[in-house]
Amino acid sequence: MTTKERILALLEENRGTPLSGEALAEELGVSRTAVWKAIKDLQKAGHAIAAAQNRGYTLDTDSEVLSEQGVRLFLRNKSLNLVVAQELESTNLTAKQLAAAGAPHGTLVVADSQTAGRGRRGRSFASPPGTGLYLSMVLRSALPMQSAVLVTSAAAVAVCRAVERAAGKRLDIKWVNDLFYRGKKCCGILTEATADVETGGVDYLVVGIGLNLLPPEGGWPEELAEIAASIFTPGEHVGRCRIAAAIADDLLALCTALPDTSFMAEYRARNLVPGRDVDVIQNGERRPAHALAITDDGHLLVRLPGGGQEELSFGEVSIRFQ
Repeated sequence: MTTKERILALLEENRGTPLSGEALAEELGVSRTAVWKAIKDLQKAGHAIAAAQNRGYTLDTDSEVLSEQGVRLFLRNKSLNLVVAQELESTNLTAKQLAAAGAPHGTLVVADSQTAGRGRRGRSFASPPGTGLYLSMVLRSALPMQSAVLVTSAAAVAVCRAVERAAGKRLDIKWVNDLFYRGKKCCGILTEATADVETGGVDYLVVGIGLNLLPPEGGWPEELAEIAASIFTPGEHVGRCRIAAAIADDLLALCTALPDTSFMAEYRARNLVPGRDVDVIQNGERRPAHALAITDDGHLLVRLPGGGQEELSFGEVSIRFQ
């Protein structure tokens, strides 16, 4: 770690409490001038660090800059393989590159913004800086390929638990991979799996999560204004490092425990779909149905207009509220 990174780690560990330049210099074995230069660089990067004579340097408790030191501070597993960047093309792309190079189970990639964020079916995912949380995790699993949908279900529950614990906000789930806040979409999940050609099972999966924390500057684009939501309003303390760590902890715990599906009870309890009339969208076709239930495999059981039933293992649904 560089001097700047080590100072940030100490300030993160003591948020709200002043640390003197002398104490920092002694702790790190560097000069007071080196400490001063590092503090200036951190302030230029956006970290809310106050400097007061005879008191030292204090990282504001509401400082929102995403950093490796900030995320790691809140992780249960402090040694987790972690990459934090201000901007990436896509966290899923970076995670897949790391996985292909041998990155271990649980490797986490977090970014403040994405230049080419993706959703399901190649759709773009808006990822402006300072407003969201974009992260992807590498999971190495012995699951058969057809069970990969369970990872998406587990990820949905993990995000709901983490946001409720870290931020006090309750989210709902829409089968199979969307999260809603107060009736509008606030989060998308994209799971990509790479097969082991020898066994026919999963070599590794990458679970990507895009969470809207704040509305973008100037508001949502017209095409998203009626359907998109953020879970915070401007002026609220967000705590992105804490939320990122909470999501990573819960996601890793639930996915490592698979094929244990005890979390599916919570997935069903939070789900908006069962009991509603929906349009099923598969392979470019749209057809009406009535959603009945979600199975322990994460499949959606629907009743068709003719009275028959069908179990859906993929696709998406649009809820018909009228």
